[in-house]
Amino acid sequence: MRQLQFFVYLVSLSCSWITHAEIFTSIGQMTDLVYTEKELVQSLKDYIKAEESKLAAIKSWANKLDDLTRVSTSDPEGYLAHPVNAYKLMKRLNTEWSELESLVLQNPSDGFISNMSVHRQYFPDQDDETGAAKALMRLQDTYQLDSEAFSRGKLPGSMHANSLLTVDDCFDMGKTAYNDADYYHAVLWLQQSLKQLDAGEEAMVLKADILDYLSFSVYQMGDLPRAIELTRRLVAVDPNHDRAGGNLRYFERLLTKQLHEMNQTYQPPSEEPIQLGTYVRPKDHLPEREIYEALCRGEGLQMNEARRSRLYCRYQDGNRNPRLLLKPMMEEDEWDSPRIVRYLNVLSEEEIGKIKELAKPRLSRATVRDPKTGVLTTANYRVSKSAWLEADDDPVIDRVNQRIEDITGLAVDTAELLQVANYGVGGQYEPHFDFSRKDEPDAFKRLGTGNRVATFLNYMSDVEAGGATVFPDFGAAIWPRKGTAVFWYNLYRSGEGDYRTRHAACPVLVGSKWVSNKWIHERGQEFRRPCGLTEVD
Repeated sequence: MRQLQFFVYLVSLSCSWITHAEIFTSIGQMTDLVYTEKELVQSLKDYIKAEESKLAAIKSWANKLDDLTRVSTSDPEGYLAHPVNAYKLMKRLNTEWSELESLVLQNPSDGFISNMSVHRQYFPDQDDETGAAKALMRLQDTYQLDSEAFSRGKLPGSMHANSLLTVDDCFDMGKTAYNDADYYHAVLWLQQSLKQLDAGEEAMVLKADILDYLSFSVYQMGDLPRAIELTRRLVAVDPNHDRAGGNLRYFERLLTKQLHEMNQTYQPPSEEPIQLGTYVRPKDHLPEREIYEALCRGEGLQMNEARRSRLYCRYQDGNRNPRLLLKPMMEEDEWDSPRIVRYLNVLSEEEIGKIKELAKPRLSRATVRDPKTGVLTTANYRVSKSAWLEADDDPVIDRVNQRIEDITGLAVDTAELLQVANYGVGGQYEPHFDFSRKDEPDAFKRLGTGNRVATFLNYMSDVEAGGATVFPDFGAAIWPRKGTAVFWYNLYRSGEGDYRTRHAACPVLVGSKWVSNKWIHERGQEFRRPCGLTEVD
């Protein structure tokens, strides 16, 4: 647009000068017009070149997105099941489409701008892009995957081999971690960005920028020798870099002082590239983090032959419930103590489809109950969206509620509404209790139905990788199987909480996890599950 304005300006200026100064009366003056015209032609060529370049860029983008959306719209949920696809969708809509908008705005494009204005309100924002990036890092930690596995789309269970991260994608991941002072992940992703750039991959980001962020992140991780080596590479790439020289001298002084105090000699850094395991991940708020993540990977399971010999399968008719006599439920023991059972064929495909259909328009960020106030609020350790469905919403909900009552023998008229949850990219719910503890007596006071005596969890989808329900206290992992449900008691018959039932929903690595929960409360169970004085199942 600026070239066009300049072109019009030159034309108007030239015409004005000719008209008012009568240039045509002087050859000398007219020769000036020859040069003016030459400048105009060059300006016109620059304008045409800029327009062609812009159109070529737009056409290339359109072709790329046409191919991509043809794949993504053929199976949206399956496509987004791959966490890299989900992250890149967040990034495209938050960052790259805005860059395209700026390009198109160089010339009037009312149709495009109108569409952007209409749809912008539904676009993800920076928080979404950041959240998706952190989800990839969470998956990386939980399933012990290096950055290259993500960059090359090499994830277990993934059907999308072309889900790749570019140099710029990896750099942006590193910057996201860096800006959050998460230098552990910053190092992993910046190193991957540098590796791909060194391998000859094209990129917008400069090598100096990667080395700048990477060297300081490595310094923050306490690795002075490697920070010095990286900073020297930065100086070699960009001798006039604002900070490189000063950082190098500072790092060298620190290392000299450190070696002197420890009476050691300088050892050059390892030539091995930085990878998963080079540095120790910092501890966080979760004491059972290592146990929890190991269980998510299927490691550390406490299932043995002796315990397995105590597990059985059977037909369950709900103590001769009329609705189950002709078609009893298939029941499998998942764990002996505390007892956890799985029911097969609890929900049909049609029922699952209807529940999803009812829930999707109502999905919002899942919340947790504040232990002090009892008020629902969002939390970083629970990453999913949920909706609450009432029996009056559809006959299917009423039928599912009745089925849960028939199977468990517990009253559900005092239970919470059916909660439907969908876990997206890296979706999880870290270890938690379903029941309220003694230090949070008012958690369910507003409901007036007592504590959560039991949990009935329906799995409404299979998950390609990840997404298990794990119990860190006794080392159990239960994997989602579509149409099945698991059930356990949260309270002993005495009313005391069974602290062994602390459990977690592992991050979904590949797939889209749908579940529906029914939390059954104490009120109404007086004759269905009579109280006892001892802590027994």
